[in-house]
Amino acid sequence: MTNQPAKKTLTEEQRFQYLISGISDYAIYMLDPEGHVSSWNAGAQRFKGYLAPEILGQHFSRFYTPEDRATNLPERALATALAEGKYEAEGWRMRQDGTRFWASVVIDPIYDEQGTLLGYAKITRDITEKRQAEQALRASEERFRLLVQGVTDYAIYMLSPDGTVTNWNVGAERIKGYSYNEIVGQHFSRFYTEEDRGAGLPARALGNAAREGRYEAEGWRLRKDGTRFWAHVVIDAVHDEMGSLIGFAKITRDLTEKKKADAALAEANAALFQAQKMESIGQLTGGIAHDFNNLLSVLASGLEVLALGRGAGADAKTFDSMRRAIDRGATLTQQLLAFARQQPLQPETRSVNRLISGFESVLRRAVNASIDFQVKLEPQIRTTVIDSARFESAILNLVVNARDAMPEGGHLQIETANVDLVEGEVRGLAPGPYVRVTVSDTGTGMTPETAARAFEPFYTTKEVGKGTGLGLSQVYGFIKQSGGEVVIGTAPGEGTSISIFLPAAPGQDGGTHQDNTELVLIVEDEPDLMDVASALFISMGYEVVTASGSQEAIKLLATRDVDILFTDVIMPGMNGIELATYTQANYPEVKTILASGYPLPALKLENAKLDDFVFVGKPYRLSDLARALRSAA
Repeated sequence: MTNQPAKKTLTEEQRFQYLISGISDYAIYMLDPEGHVSSWNAGAQRFKGYLAPEILGQHFSRFYTPEDRATNLPERALATALAEGKYEAEGWRMRQDGTRFWASVVIDPIYDEQGTLLGYAKITRDITEKRQAEQALRASEERFRLLVQGVTDYAIYMLSPDGTVTNWNVGAERIKGYSYNEIVGQHFSRFYTEEDRGAGLPARALGNAAREGRYEAEGWRLRKDGTRFWAHVVIDAVHDEMGSLIGFAKITRDLTEKKKADAALAEANAALFQAQKMESIGQLTGGIAHDFNNLLSVLASGLEVLALGRGAGADAKTFDSMRRAIDRGATLTQQLLAFARQQPLQPETRSVNRLISGFESVLRRAVNASIDFQVKLEPQIRTTVIDSARFESAILNLVVNARDAMPEGGHLQIETANVDLVEGEVRGLAPGPYVRVTVSDTGTGMTPETAARAFEPFYTTKEVGKGTGLGLSQVYGFIKQSGGEVVIGTAPGEGTSISIFLPAAPGQDGGTHQDNTELVLIVEDEPDLMDVASALFISMGYEVVTASGSQEAIKLLATRDVDILFTDVIMPGMNGIELATYTQANYPEVKTILASGYPLPALKLENAKLDDFVFVGKPYRLSDLARALRSAA
């Protein structure tokens, strides 16, 4: 039988002493009533650095920093423990080597069975690493707070799970207009428009974010002052470590300017597409009209030959019907050429007020008694260069269209005004002085889709047989050929306003005095036309010198004191535009007048700035030259 060593029996007090002595993560030791160390465990030795013989009997105040000892903190700690039954605190403590550590301290008074104070139990734990981690976390949170607060281009704030605003950054204040104290505690739905709130959009946004983790959208939002801005919104759900929803992070950016820029770009692209489309249709229409006109000419001539051969027989009605069909076809081709900006024009410097006044009786007969027709004319209207007959036809077209848009009656007005356009105010027109003629009605109006196509040939919303679809296209082509623009303002049920913009005539306010000793250089490669032009200028008292080409004219400019250059545009070699440009650059005092049988917009000459010169259409008369001379003065 093996002898087993006898087990040592420990008393309760011994077991407790061994337990305390073996603990290394806490300094657990006793103090006598005066604060001297009376026991010392392994944990105290580990992070305070003292061996038991070195510290027993020493006052515990040596563990405190000089600053704390200066304020009697050790004595106050014991007094608090004695008075309140416990003292608990955190603070810096000293190791034997003089280094410091952050300690969590608990001091409890100890009494015997009779209530006599035996001393104090002191427990200290080194929590330096914990404190450093907390400080790092606080520093990180402070840096993040400062970062969020410093952002001004984004509204960044938190919402509670029910949508209440819990914090607010500077960007939110700048964009939305609310200060921190005004908005924290308020529901975020106040940022939404009344329509969106009525549709339940704020609740749906939080619901989507909570369900899917994120909600992103764009839409109108409200500032404090009631104005709207276009916002890009992101809402992220925020969860704690247990996965519970604790709120939402909301980021809002003001994209109003970007939305405006995008809309402007889209409008510009649409305008470019429309211009290109109208140009293509115009080219196609012009080509067809020219070819169709040639065919009509053959038919008309052939019909005349047949009529002469057959005499006035039983087929007279048939011939008359054929002639009327040819006439209608010819009218149609003229309308098409008007849209294509290829019709021959006879522009004159005229007052649109006088043209409208002289034509007013015809316009009034075109409307019915149920329409209130008014004419409002600018008293000091500028003159403009326009073909009078074509202008009257265009105004009549607009009046008839306005009448047809008011079958139950309404108000129709023609108004003229002087306008000074700035860059980009009217698409396609340069800045400067213009004359505006507006025909407005209170009729049915047009949808945006209809208005966009209103100037296209054969496009009409009228019943079959009630219109050709060429009225507005003819007006459009004529005004564009005259250097102007047509603008439609309309909406369904709100009537239509069509404004014609025409360039003001150059030099209309200048004097008309002419010096009969002025020398005119006429440049013309057709001898007969040169003779006619010479005769007209001589009849007005001018001295005339002629040249059959640009090179000859350049030599004369160098040798003669020329006052006025009157040149044909289309010439072999250097054309009239190039000659006029050369003259303007080298002899700026010489007044220049261009002449051509082509309308001004049709002169598509490379690098030509036709607006820099006065233009006269062929065939010209004495009055035409007089007007040109006044404009060139």
